Amino acid sequence: MTYRGAVVEEGNRLNNYAIEPKVYVDDTQRFGFTEYAEMLNGRLAMIGFVAALLLEALTGHGVIGWLSNL
Repeated sequence: MTYRGAVVEEGNRLNNYAIEPKVYVDDTQRFGFTEYAEMLNGRLAMIGFVAALLLEALTGHGVIGWLSNL
């Protein structure tokens, strides 16, 4: 006996796990020059640029000057 997409077992117990979930397989390419890789590369470049600006603003030296003082 089914009840709104679920199965009721003997003794009127509701079996919530009788329905299999729908499986989705993503077959898109995930390496190389994909849209996702380019967006990630752009975001990481923006984070690096802002970090370099903050480093220069806080220390008064650029990245190369800061690295040469180490």
